[in-house]
Amino acid sequence: MSNLKEIRSRISSVDSTKKITNAMKMVASAKLKRAQREIIAMRPYSEKLSALVQNLSESIDTDIKSPYTAERPVEKILLIPITSNRGLCGAFNSNVAKATRKLLAEHSSKQVKLLTIGKKAEELLVKHGEVERSYSSIFDDLNYDNACDIIQPVLDAYQRERYDKVFLIYNRFKSTASQVVEVESFLPIIPKVSERSNVMSNFIYEPDVSSIIHEILPKSLKTQFLKALKDSFASEHAARVTAMHLATDNATEILEQLKLTYNKARQATITGEILEIVGGAEALSN
Repeated sequence: MSNLKEIRSRISSVDSTKKITNAMKMVASAKLKRAQREIIAMRPYSEKLSALVQNLSESIDTDIKSPYTAERPVEKILLIPITSNRGLCGAFNSNVAKATRKLLAEHSSKQVKLLTIGKKAEELLVKHGEVERSYSSIFDDLNYDNACDIIQPVLDAYQRERYDKVFLIYNRFKSTASQVVEVESFLPIIPKVSERSNVMSNFIYEPDVSSIIHEILPKSLKTQFLKALKDSFASEHAARVTAMHLATDNATEILEQLKLTYNKARQATITGEILEIVGGAEALSN
């Protein structure tokens, strides 16, 4: 690249890109701090509620049934992939889409439908499965009520046996540099048999186990869904911070290489001009 004007133009372009990626990194970092505080604060409550549901499930008599613990032959499946509305966050969205496509392939003999959350989920998966509903505005105001508006129709549909199994696919936030794709069985709730089950069955429940179960299970599922949304939201900003940090570093390296190339080309041009002057002077003296 010997044209100095072309090199200067590219230096200016890369420098502008570097400023943009650095600004996006700073914005994502600010959003990440808030999202990280929210998911860290929510996890203890979600874990305690899940433990309570587990203890209650171990105490359920055969006569006490909940529509959310009913296991049926799996023929109709609903997948809920959670992505972002925007890109520029590395492999954040593509990893969820990849895990969803894998599930679609594994259950190709079943009737599988998609409920996508985030514009990228719909864009990446619309050609691979039947998208029943799509939500993209939830992250504009992420709270319990808005999450319930999305998941309540799913709970109602499961009770009406429209689905036999429901999966959540999302990124679980671990740290700024690490997000793990989770494929979580959402429905039905399957009680895990533990050594404490006999001990827990000795508790006395007020008003009674059945009433508590019918009150707690829906709330636990909604909380679990909200936690998945908050995990995904924090993971999105963490992935964007990492992606923009790498982009800024790459732009810095390219700038250094371009400036070196520019200086070499400029030096060669000056040397050539000096040689032309010297050659002209010698020709005049002769």
